[in-house]
Amino acid sequence: MKGRIFDENFLMTVATLAAIAIDKLPEAVAVMLFYQIGETFQEYSVKRSRNSIKSLLEVRPDYANLKIDDSLEKVSPEIVEVGSEIVVKPGEKIPLDGEIVSGNSQVDTSALTGESIPKFFTVGQTILAGMVNQTGLLTIRVTKPFSESSIARILELVETAKTKKSKTERFMTTFAKYYTPVVVFISLTIALLPPLFISGATHADWINRALIVLVVSCPCGLVISIPLGYFGGVGGAAKRGILVKGSTFLDDLAAIKTVVFDKTGTLTEGKLQVTDIVTKNGLTKPELMEVAAKVESLSNHPIAQAVSKYNSNKIDNSDVSEYQEIAGCGIKAKVGNKTVIAGGDRLLHLEDIQHDICDVGDTAVHLAVDSKYVGYITISDQIKLDAAQAIKSLKNLGVEKTVMLTGDNQTVAQRVAKNLGLDDYQAELLPEDKVTTIEKLLHQNNGKVAFVGDGINDAPVITRADVGMAMGSMGSDAAIETADVVIMTDAPSKVAEAIKVGRKTRRIVWQNIGFALGVKSLFILLGIFGLANIWEAVFADVGVALIAIFNSSRALT
Repeated sequence: MKGRIFDENFLMTVATLAAIAIDKLPEAVAVMLFYQIGETFQEYSVKRSRNSIKSLLEVRPDYANLKIDDSLEKVSPEIVEVGSEIVVKPGEKIPLDGEIVSGNSQVDTSALTGESIPKFFTVGQTILAGMVNQTGLLTIRVTKPFSESSIARILELVETAKTKKSKTERFMTTFAKYYTPVVVFISLTIALLPPLFISGATHADWINRALIVLVVSCPCGLVISIPLGYFGGVGGAAKRGILVKGSTFLDDLAAIKTVVFDKTGTLTEGKLQVTDIVTKNGLTKPELMEVAAKVESLSNHPIAQAVSKYNSNKIDNSDVSEYQEIAGCGIKAKVGNKTVIAGGDRLLHLEDIQHDICDVGDTAVHLAVDSKYVGYITISDQIKLDAAQAIKSLKNLGVEKTVMLTGDNQTVAQRVAKNLGLDDYQAELLPEDKVTTIEKLLHQNNGKVAFVGDGINDAPVITRADVGMAMGSMGSDAAIETADVVIMTDAPSKVAEAIKVGRKTRRIVWQNIGFALGVKSLFILLGIFGLANIWEAVFADVGVALIAIFNSSRALT
């Protein structure tokens, strides 16, 4: 009725009716019975694949406990506005992204990250929709509407993934469209022509051979097992906290030869911390930090905030005056009656301040009081715990080149690249410079190039790469929207895991194609020469379908 006449159902119907017509009722029953057994197993495998993704979708929160004055009202997460406060009780799902304003608790993050070990959350930390509160009572200030929350993005990504078919999957759909009518006409030729031209040939014998060709040629195992393999790959990746936006990207992942990383927030934590305090000319470390904290407390720069945060005492900046930020250099201000400068080495040279060290091998805030150099504070972004292992795993997988692109200075970039064992790095890049670098890599390599980033400035280069990968927990909305693959943990090691899933899925799909075509070709030849009967044909078809379907289900694990 829908115009799809020549499919596997048509082949089985013709084979059954023809078997009845030549009075081979057991064979007719066998065709129907074993075909139905194959369909049952196929439905079971499809259901199993869908359930793996459905379990991910079940983390969708059904309600939120909205705090209104001193009472709680159970409402739909969709109607809760940004800035509102919600209460999450132990055992409940976090309904919206937000910041914890009171309470602390162990939280199950596995729905978003794939990590089975609960994490401890406390006041001031960001918590994401879809996580499950386990032990304490949490009050959360909502920072994003439900439509922009982490879980809503995941739902959208998974639901749209199936609309993006891989090249192999599209090829098999087209192949089946032309394959079935060709098989039907070949079978008709086998049934009708030989008795006309071969002496002693009977219509019953050649119709039987034609039936064998029809049954063996049924493409159901091939046509179903391939999309099932890709579907399993998407589901298997989701179970690991890796969201692949379509089966086409599984093929691309399998072909990656170069992986390019952003630095801050991808290979490093993205949180600047004071790592060392070095004093000169008589100042103690507490005195140096007090002076630095006073002038830096008035700046919104990340380095200034790191210095302010390090000072555990409450900062009294009431005696700071004549405050001036010098773009790209640092700060100049009066603290009491003393002139203080705090900034990079460039600022010391601009102010003509004598100092014995320029490059400290890290980001540094140099300080001088009344034109006298008093020391420096080193600030660094900590490398993620699994970053080195991530690079090693990629090398073990045969990835030919690992590169880091960063806007940070040359010294810091060199140190990070050396510690991680990267093949190459480029520093002090603007977003457009990163795109230019990626384009050069795309022209230099035979395999695919992947870029892994997290910030809004990474969105253009994520789009330009063959495979764009974004960190889903800390990453910006722009990066996640443009990415082909989203890593819900912020772990770089998941990049190698995603490539493994892609390669495993591709291997399974081509195993199915080779096995199915090989067995079918053999039995078609045996059927034409009268060396196979219809029972063997039925078992061959159903057997191929079942083996291919069971093989496809391995992509889930």
